[in-house]
Amino acid sequence: MSKKTLMAGNIAIAEGAILAGCQAYFGYPITPQNEILEHMSKRMPEEGRVFVQTESELAAINMVYGAAAAGCRAMTSTSSPGFSLEQEGISYMSGAELPGVIVNVMRGGPGLGNIGGAQGDYFQSAKGGGHGDYRVINLAPASVQEMMDLTMLAFELADKYRNPVVVLADGFLGQAMEPVVMREPVTELPSKPWAITGALGRAKNIINSFEMDPVNFPPRVKLLLRKFKKMRRNEVRYEGLNLGDASLVIVAYGSASRSALTAMKMARQEGIPVGLLRPITLFPFPYEALSNLAQRINDFLVAELSSGQFIEDVKLAVGLDKRVALVNQYGGVPLLAEEILEAIEKMIKQPVGG
Repeated sequence: MSKKTLMAGNIAIAEGAILAGCQAYFGYPITPQNEILEHMSKRMPEEGRVFVQTESELAAINMVYGAAAAGCRAMTSTSSPGFSLEQEGISYMSGAELPGVIVNVMRGGPGLGNIGGAQGDYFQSAKGGGHGDYRVINLAPASVQEMMDLTMLAFELADKYRNPVVVLADGFLGQAMEPVVMREPVTELPSKPWAITGALGRAKNIINSFEMDPVNFPPRVKLLLRKFKKMRRNEVRYEGLNLGDASLVIVAYGSASRSALTAMKMARQEGIPVGLLRPITLFPFPYEALSNLAQRINDFLVAELSSGQFIEDVKLAVGLDKRVALVNQYGGVPLLAEEILEAIEKMIKQPVGG
């Protein structure tokens, strides 16, 4: 029987990274993810691995770049303002085809904001906040168990595609305490013949994201675009609940989906057939799944912890002829199940065009 342990979300991320074989961690303190850095400062030396508290998030992401180039499984963790500082480095890693894991435990913003949970980094993370034509897989946990599991998956996908992967959580999940089933550690890491490990006896490897001659760069970017297309084809993940008989579907991710789940159950107790679709990957986004639902369902309610970012992808997926409403909070304020239920009842009572 697998061992269960009561664990905070941030600790689950740290332990997930260790189980996944993370060889080097670089980070700078920022609330509400400080427990990740603190836990890694103890556990990584215990495992004989590298831990560095950097002087800034800029330094952290560039150290991840360097460790990844040397073939290490490397990661950093931060929260929203720090994530902004890392965007250039993430673009460089993508351009250089370097795997790495970046954890963003989102807080309220814009600006310094506050330390509450929020989802206002959706555009920046899911669309790519740095420069150039690149994409980054985004995994959105909704439980402490998934904080561990998706962190482990992030390392796997980063190596599979030689690309950065973001675990996009929020302050509420980071501080939540839940039972977690400890996973088996990864014992064999993939070989990386492309890494810079010393060229004795072989041709030297070159890793960069730069081409002196502009003519050479479009073919290089085209190779990246083929990779991102493959991600869209193979890595879409989502969870659907009570969709078979639903006349209205809530779409939510992360901690907002937990309130949405409770609201769905409350609505069904009232006799309202409500379903829930929860994206687990924000890129690639489950457009096809939502589009298929829209062939028979007209009403969609988006629940999110931002002023309205995630809703834009839902609208793209279901089409302009469907009714898509928003129920939300922002700036570090939680979204309650009762608020979502009230929005459901309002949609049911108000006919389309009413």
